[in-house]
Parts: sequence; structure tokens; C-alpha cells
Amino acid sequence: MDKPNRILVLFAHPALEKSRVNRQLIRSIQGMESVTIHDLYEHYPNFHINVKLEQELLLAHDIIVFQHPFYWYSSPAILKEWQDLVLEHDFAYGHNGTALRGKKVLSAITTGGTQEAYCRKGHNYFTIRELLAPFEQTAHLCGMEYVPPFVIHGTHQLQEAHQIAPYVESYQKAIAMFRDNTVDWQTLLQHKHLNHYLEHVSNTLESPLHVQ
Repeated sequence: MDKPNRILVLFAHPALEKSRVNRQLIRSIQGMESVTIHDLYEHYPNFHINVKLEQELLLAHDIIVFQHPFYWYSSPAILKEWQDLVLEHDFAYGHNGTALRGKKVLSAITTGGTQEAYCRKGHNYFTIRELLAPFEQTAHLCGMEYVPPFVIHGTHQLQEAHQIAPYVESYQKAIAMFRDNTVDWQTLLQHKHLNHYLEHVSNTLESPLHVQ
């Protein structure tokens, strides 16, 4: 097997003790080989971000995951602060800012709004991909490849463990696939969300043509 991708999960949740979904997502990937979970609120409760340390973490990993609840069509405040400070000129972008080129970036977000709410006829008008455009463009400016996001809609309706479990399983599977480089990247990029790609892979494996 090829050398696994090293994955850095930049986790940002200001009230993890109140979280049902994100807490279970992060637990599902704790202890996975080649996966580093970096809880920004835990490390920087006063927002005093160690820029050098954060840059070293970025350099040491191949795939960067921004995991957070979708707050006001964006991220919790600490992740914006992290971007402002860590993605410096001549490190992440600019003529000499080539340190992050070739790395992949994934947004893994949870939102209380339903999928139907994120469309032209919905309450939020814009699609999730449109609202994540600043993250996507930031990745492009830094020479990184932004892959379709992992999105969990309607979290307010997910009250029971059995309702959350399929999303937890999908997220764990996605992180493992990214780590092991078993993703068909070209096919993935044709999907709006990583979730859709995972469904496609699952359906393909269940097809009678693939039964041995």
C-alpha cells in the first residue's frame, strides 16, 4: 500500500458540550492512524494563536479538513481568526508563498437548515457551495485543491443516536478513504457534496455487477 495521506482536522466548535452531531463526528475519527485532530477552541481559549505552530502543522499534513458548525453562513470566529493570522503572505500565497501548494482542503460542516432551504426557492436562497465560496477561493489562492464539502443538514431534527449514526459512519469512511487515497478524485469533483460521492460509491459497490 502507498504511504497514507496525513490528515489535519482543524476543529472549531465554541460549545462542544452542547453539540450532538459534531461531538460524535469528532469522536468517530479520534485515534485513526495518520489523522491529527486539532481543536482550535481547546488550544486557544483566548484566541492567542501560535502562528508558527499552526504553519508547521499545515506543512506536516497532506489534507486539511475544516470541521465546524455553519455559523451565519460561515464558520465560528476562531477559524476566521486562524485564517487571518496563519495564512500569511509569502507563506500561503504571494510570489514566494508556495508552502501549501498541492494540498487538498475539505469543509466538513453541520447546519440546522434543511437541504431544501439552501436553494433559490429556499429560505437561505444560496446553495451551500455558493456560501462556501470564500473557503474555496482561499484554497485556490493558496494553491490548494478544494474538494466537495461534507454537509449534514437539518441537525435540529437529529435528536436520536440512530438518526446521527449514518452520518457518523459516512464521515469516518470519508476520512479513511482520503487517508488511504482510495478516492476517485475526478469523479468526486463532479459532485456538489462529498456525501453524494459516498452514496455513489455505496450504490456502485451494491450493484449486482460488483457482486463476486
